[in-house]
Amino acid sequence: MEQLKTIGRELAMGSQGGGWTGQSKEFLDLVKSIGEARSKAEEDRIILREIESLRRRIAEPDVPRRRMKEYIIRLVYAEMLGHDASFGYIHAVKMTHDDSLSLKRTGYLAVTLFLSDDHDLIILIVNTIQKDLRSDNYLIVCAALTAACKLINEETIPAVLPQVVDLLAHPKEAVRKKAVMALHRFYQRSPASVSHLISNFRKRLCDNDPGVMGATLCPLFDLITADVNSYKDLVISFVSILKQVAERRLPKAYDYHQMAAPFIQIKLLKILALLGSGDKQASGHIYNVLGDIFRKCESSSNIGNAVLYECICCVSSIYPNAKLLDAAAESTSKFLKSESHNLKYLGIDALGRLIKINPDVAEEHQLAVIDCLEDPDDTLKRKTFELLYKMTKSTNVEVIVDRMIDYMISINDNHYKTEIASRCVELAEQFAPSNQWFIQFSVSNNFTFQTMNKVFEHAGDLVNVRVAHNLMRLIAEGFGEDDEGADSQLRSSAFNIELLFLHSELEFIYGNSTHIAAKILNNILCNKFLKMVNSYLRILGEPKLPSLFLQVICWVLGEYGTADGKYSASYIIGKLCDVTEAHLCNDTVKVYF
Repeated sequence: MEQLKTIGRELAMGSQGGGWTGQSKEFLDLVKSIGEARSKAEEDRIILREIESLRRRIAEPDVPRRRMKEYIIRLVYAEMLGHDASFGYIHAVKMTHDDSLSLKRTGYLAVTLFLSDDHDLIILIVNTIQKDLRSDNYLIVCAALTAACKLINEETIPAVLPQVVDLLAHPKEAVRKKAVMALHRFYQRSPASVSHLISNFRKRLCDNDPGVMGATLCPLFDLITADVNSYKDLVISFVSILKQVAERRLPKAYDYHQMAAPFIQIKLLKILALLGSGDKQASGHIYNVLGDIFRKCESSSNIGNAVLYECICCVSSIYPNAKLLDAAAESTSKFLKSESHNLKYLGIDALGRLIKINPDVAEEHQLAVIDCLEDPDDTLKRKTFELLYKMTKSTNVEVIVDRMIDYMISINDNHYKTEIASRCVELAEQFAPSNQWFIQFSVSNNFTFQTMNKVFEHAGDLVNVRVAHNLMRLIAEGFGEDDEGADSQLRSSAFNIELLFLHSELEFIYGNSTHIAAKILNNILCNKFLKMVNSYLRILGEPKLPSLFLQVICWVLGEYGTADGKYSASYIIGKLCDVTEAHLCNDTVKVYF
């Protein structure tokens, strides 16, 4: 305690500019001048002057230790702003050898910020860390463990590993916690080096201190991610811990914004999501505690919403349960209706997880999701776009694709515009049960036809050439080009499915007068098909049409421009000649002409 009081007095003196012969006042002036800098160039000039000054001062003989501490802190500040202070690294390393707790901790802080784990000076730190891990002062041990997490590499792990393992049984909970963290870091760097010590994590899960237990959840999460089946036996233990946390049995010190140890809850929920995935028996142990959290969790704070979101993720990962899915959907609805961009983002992500289990969940929230495309937050828009793509089906494809195209028109990112265009075309094709239906939908309902026009017109040559070729192929197949006899008939009546449907309806009305029915049918379908030709003739008058769109227009007019008899061949040829003259430099368009 006396050492802690000494540190506090030193920090207080430093903040008042006293005790360090005015050096702290210089540092405060440095920070102030940088904050008032009006440009990056001015900031750089200030820092470069400071570095040159520190280079001279730090090289002076017999610099007092406290003043050296000030210099090291100022070097850390310079490096933080992106400037090289490597000339001071060795002095930071020397400071880790100091007997003073305050100076030693400053030295460790500096070297962990200055050095990478493969730096040449690391070898000088290892011996110091080994010595400090054996210290009687637990604060020094904690400082050494913190430095070990950052500086010890794969080659030097064996040098400190035995001491770190011994510290797992240290009487001070802070030391045990940092020892778990160090062992976890060693596992991340070199799993083979600590594979024989993994059982220690299981033991620390039963530690009396919640902080140590909470720290143990991090390495266990990594281990479970790598091999779920080896830790199935811990499901009941994790559920028991989560239940205790949710029932506020932990000390008040672990509460955050009136939430009981929320970060421990979140980590436990992530672990249980892994253990319960596809396992009905394991999931059965988890259901009750998840239901309790949904009922008790306070959603008025960000951290409460974070716990709720993690509950939704867990519900969507484990074996499905109807009541929990309803609770998750209710929480998702609150997120989507929120005015907060962040909560809407959570809602979009959560709904994307839930519809994988129950696609019907999306119907209730379809309008709320579509409205998110109007949000000014670009990240939310992109997440919404991905969700809309997943929740599209034949009943909502028109609404969703129209909104996606409107969104595509509003953005300037060509790469993203290309992706949206491809997705729109893919959805239009995907929800057509056949090529004939695709063409029917184009001509009669005008959705696919107008969709393709919008995609080509606004995405331009960003659209994949395959899309244009595929559309022309589908039109050709839908109108039966392989059979000359059928071709003549289908060019007048659009395609077989609608022909049969309407013919049967008209026969029912006119009885045996099939010639009357056929004539009416021909007129109906020709009028529908005429819309496509009329639309393309009108579009030809637009300036700056994309090359790919022109290719489709030229092909359609050339193949079907005279099919209904309204336009003569000479008229269509004249229009196509105008296109060619307007695009003399485009050889591809000429080929289609």
